Amino acid sequence: MKKIITLFGIALVLGCSAFAQENPSQPIEGSVVKTKLTVFSDEKNNFGLKDSTGNVIVEPEYKKMIKLGDSWIIQRRSKYGLMDSTGKIIIEPKYRHVDRILGKYVKLGNDNDFGVYDEKGEIVIPPEYTSVDILFGGMFLTKKNYKYGVSDKNGRIILENKFDDIYMPKPNIMRIQYNGQWYEVEQIAGGEFVFPEDVQNIKNDGNFKVTAFVKDPVTASGYSAVTFTDYFLKVFSSISPAHEETIDDLMLSQGADTVNIFIKFTWLPKYPFTFAKNYYHTLRTPNNGPLADVKTELIQKMQ
Repeated sequence: MKKIITLFGIALVLGCSAFAQENPSQPIEGSVVKTKLTVFSDEKNNFGLKDSTGNVIVEPEYKKMIKLGDSWIIQRRSKYGLMDSTGKIIIEPKYRHVDRILGKYVKLGNDNDFGVYDEKGEIVIPPEYTSVDILFGGMFLTKKNYKYGVSDKNGRIILENKFDDIYMPKPNIMRIQYNGQWYEVEQIAGGEFVFPEDVQNIKNDGNFKVTAFVKDPVTASGYSAVTFTDYFLKVFSSISPAHEETIDDLMLSQGADTVNIFIKFTWLPKYPFTFAKNYYHTLRTPNNGPLADVKTELIQKMQ
């Protein structure tokens, strides 16, 4: 009798399984079925969206469409924004620069309004910075009024924008310049670099080692002399950073298709003006520009 009941139970389970396999597309009550969307282009090489049955969801009116989670980075004329999969504009296309970060964030900005947004268009880093860059550990390096700060991946401000310079030579080391003095913060325990909640008392945290050091001991020792040649070399050396920023402005921050932009040479007429602007900003950077060390040394000698 037990065998009969067991066989009946097995048959019932197999029957239910077979029914589930025969009806794999039957939706569960209350569930949301997502339609797969594909990008298509028209004869003018503009892009739009179609669903799996070929219905047009978004008309082909964008020069570029880049996937960001369930949303799309879009380019209308020469400006970038964000659109959801239904065609609703989440962030108006009004920014010249765009960069997809970590596959789930988008950085948008013009000159002094760079910010970071998630795929829903919600603000992670507010649009109020002259630059936003990614650091080890998924942190963001922000720049405002020539001062640097750090925010975490959730947008929480870790270091306010009051530091002369910040960079990370290694995943567990951050170097910070404040009032001309360099400090090295090394995380000696744990994995990726994560600031403690009480960052003001980081010196007392056993997971971190904070060291004050001199980045350029020759200059600090007072043995070097400030001459016209020093100024000339510093001014000349700033050509390279200005050139790199110009290439980034005109080509690398244009949402892919860098090769096509380069081949078409549409960026050439804009190069002189953009380079001059970046060169000027590079020179006048008071804290970490090419003349910062020379100015500091002159001040020390005049005291």
